[in-house]
Amino acid sequence: MFTGIVTDIGTVRALERRGDLRVRIGTVYEPATIDLGASIACDGCCLTVVDRGTGDDGHWFDVDVSAESLSKTALGAWTEGARVNLERALRLGDELGGHIVSGHVDGTAEILSIAPEGDSMRYRFQAPEALARFIAPKGSVALQGTSLTVNEVEGRVFGVNLIPHTQEVTTWGDRAAGDLVNLEIDTLARYVARLAETAS
Repeated sequence: MFTGIVTDIGTVRALERRGDLRVRIGTVYEPATIDLGASIACDGCCLTVVDRGTGDDGHWFDVDVSAESLSKTALGAWTEGARVNLERALRLGDELGGHIVSGHVDGTAEILSIAPEGDSMRYRFQAPEALARFIAPKGSVALQGTSLTVNEVEGRVFGVNLIPHTQEVTTWGDRAAGDLVNLEIDTLARYVARLAETAS
């Protein structure tokens, strides 16, 4: 489990096509503190660490990305040098600063527009039809692994504001209109919708 609070911006150092896609990600995380098999959210997608170490260019860890993950997420757009939002798994006693995030990406949302609004940036997204009903004003979503509050919803389109701090400590400054981003809907919204379906 995660919180949607990004704790490092990693960098894709290498991609290798095997049975799955092997990706090496540079990080500030100390390799000695990362267990093999540990989960790290990479742009919001929970991935398993299969190797880690330190080289001339600093610390790194490797993950395998399956074909299923590539088909459901925006990870297929990764290239060498790409910056990646990282979050380590929640530990008992950690502060829950965002909302409960599983790291199981539900699909991708398209950025429709980005515009300044005061000191913040206003992003408008279009969600897949099947996921739009789970997104509600003042509810939570995880986008690229970042816990965000929904401002408004109009059909499949919804908007969020990113304050300057969030822009500085994440990769959102790299995004542009037309990009696809990883979307995980709020787990509570999913269960509420399911209960409503069974009650009707």
